[in-house]
Amino acid sequence: MWTLYGSQGSGSAAAEMALQRCGVPFQVQRASTWEADSAQDELRKVNSLGQIPTLTLGDGAVMTESAAILIQPGLEFPAAGLLPADPAARRRSLRGLVYSAANCYAAIGIIDYSERWTTATGEAEREHLRQGIHVRLHECWSLFADQFLSSSPFLDGAAPGALGMLGAVVSRWSGTRAYLRQQRPALAALFDRVEQHPDLSPVFARHWPAS
Repeated sequence: MWTLYGSQGSGSAAAEMALQRCGVPFQVQRASTWEADSAQDELRKVNSLGQIPTLTLGDGAVMTESAAILIQPGLEFPAAGLLPADPAARRRSLRGLVYSAANCYAAIGIIDYSERWTTATGEAEREHLRQGIHVRLHECWSLFADQFLSSSPFLDGAAPGALGMLGAVVSRWSGTRAYLRQQRPALAALFDRVEQHPDLSPVFARHWPAS
């Protein structure tokens, strides 16, 4: 039994989709730094940063970092289609996953926890930082669209793969989807298709029931 540490509306949604696609028996342990009644202590035992998602495998191995958590089962269960079978397409998908995590997902952490990234103690200074990161975040998504959109209905091919799953989740935050509808509508439409895919829509509905 694998254990996925996560919380509703968080990046663990993408990992949940990936594990379901692979048919791996897993349980979800609710844990986050913002939920005092969650399994914070258990999470920190396996990930000292207390970040989610965190995944523990059946043999006790620990996977952290969203891109790695999606890549690992994609490699272990190639028939699940999380990563493209074609080598060139797979390289592109791996690059896109790391790009998303390093640029887009990382920016969300600065916006949500600006106090960790500046010595400024005044709210005005921190708000300036958050505004700047918002601009940079949206720029990174524009560059993502310019580099990774293709003629396929999904980023990874005929069905959503790991790259589409992560992108659809991370683009839900900080006004990104609204920005994309104006500036890169093709990418916004693609993420909408990911959310509406019959295999994935139940997970999105569970994590974002009001949307």
